[in-house]
Amino acid sequence: MVWKAFRAAFPHTIPIFAGFWFLGMAYGIYMNALGFSFVYPALMALFIFGGSLEFVAGSMLVASFAPVQALLLALIIQARHLFYGIAMLDRFRGLGWKRPYLIFGMCDETFSINYAADIPQDVDRGWFMFFVTLLNQVYWVSGAALGGLLGGVLPFDTTGVEFAMTALFLVIFLEQWLKERQHITALIGLGATIACRLVFPVDSFLIPTMIVILVALTLLRRPIERRAIERKSLRKAGASV
Repeated sequence: MVWKAFRAAFPHTIPIFAGFWFLGMAYGIYMNALGFSFVYPALMALFIFGGSLEFVAGSMLVASFAPVQALLLALIIQARHLFYGIAMLDRFRGLGWKRPYLIFGMCDETFSINYAADIPQDVDRGWFMFFVTLLNQVYWVSGAALGGLLGGVLPFDTTGVEFAMTALFLVIFLEQWLKERQHITALIGLGATIACRLVFPVDSFLIPTMIVILVALTLLRRPIERRAIERKSLRKAGASV
């Protein structure tokens, strides 16, 4: 059962491996440039596992001591995870000891896979999500450690490196768009993002966007679920004919 879940989860994480190793190494090299040993990016990747927050944390470590500012900045950067957690409440229910780790390790990419993946019926759901989470963290931690080790040897320009995650999310979005028959949720996300970007500055539109998406999905939850059930019933009826 465990091995079958691992084999089912691993292919879903291969695109994440490419992005995480590239950015993880860039993060390790960046920390080395700030004067830190490879141990620091490896441990920060292991215990923080916050992606963009870790880049910011590196600069905060060499700045003046400002705990309140650091706390507020961390909350702003990672606030989107509150909405991820709400969306995963039902999926994490009844998973026992796996649940705390799944909550801790739920980064953007892991959420995307665990929320949208079609898990085979003969694969344990809890183990599948556990291995997706574990593999993605292993990719990030190993990339950060390797980057920290190579940082003192290889020159590296990090300009534009953040676009790798944008490209990765675009691929995930297109994959879900092609897989789903109805695109209501995707259109809500796109519409909310565009509208909030027009209203709010570029550095503060993310949280309003998440709030708008949450409210819209809450209000439209029943029609969306009803439409999905109707489509599923039509497909079953067509298959039985």
